[in-house]
Amino acid sequence: MLGLVCAVMSAVAFAANDTALRRGILFASVYKSIIVTVPIGFPVFLLAITLTNSWSSFRALDLAQFLFFGSAGIIHFIFGRYFGYKTIESLGATQAGPIVQLGLLISIFFAYHLFDEEITNIHIIAIFLIILAPMIILLGHEGDKFTRSGIEMKYEAGLFWGLSCAICYGISPLLVKSGFSNYSLEITILAGFISYISAIFFLILIMILTRVRIRDIIEMDKSALKWFTITGFMGSSAQLLRYIALGLIPISIVEPIHRTSVIFRVMFGFVINRNHEIINVRVLLGVALSIIGMYLLILQIDF
Repeated sequence: MLGLVCAVMSAVAFAANDTALRRGILFASVYKSIIVTVPIGFPVFLLAITLTNSWSSFRALDLAQFLFFGSAGIIHFIFGRYFGYKTIESLGATQAGPIVQLGLLISIFFAYHLFDEEITNIHIIAIFLIILAPMIILLGHEGDKFTRSGIEMKYEAGLFWGLSCAICYGISPLLVKSGFSNYSLEITILAGFISYISAIFFLILIMILTRVRIRDIIEMDKSALKWFTITGFMGSSAQLLRYIALGLIPISIVEPIHRTSVIFRVMFGFVINRNHEIINVRVLLGVALSIIGMYLLILQIDF
């Protein structure tokens, strides 16, 4: 039951993360959003380790697990996050979901072939609905080239960034799952901590190589900094919940539920960013199908 709750709460937090990010990139670049949001994961997971007294569990990890978790962090938090944020910049948070959802196919395919997870006919129907739902959102987009606030939707660029993000987001949970040879709550939290630490060091390396000026970050637009900070905390909290869920229930359940964040993206987008998003009947139909698919998956969990 805990795994299911964490998976759903993670989807909600990720939707809030994307909604806040959408507002932030109206004031600053995606590159700066990565520099602000990634380091925030460190204190979030550090607090979780302290509250659960997980420090001693470091001794239970082997080199392979460090490599799996570290690689997942770099792929997901640096490359996947950058590609995902560029997708949101191009299409908005509500329309970015459909393309990013395709990463689900990668996760489910390898979960079946590598981890011997059982895929039932109900699984297939549910996954089909969850993938079909956001794809419907993109149908007929020709008439939706501008938001109410005048932001142009860049569908071709969004497709490219979205597919790139889907690949990263499809691979990263497999790496995390591969590292759970000796699962416990403490190990799960440490997995996220290692992933973030690896991503932070990789980010520092990129900043050094690209000669990013610290002054540019310090002098960032205050509105952008506020929304990026919210994005960072929501994203880190969502990742903590996601890592716990991946350790408790099958990846073929976690990832589809995780993808239903598109439901909450629409809700949050309507409340916070309605003038900067495309929300219409197509989007609402997609939300309905996603809900049906999610509940079909929930029925497959042995409580």
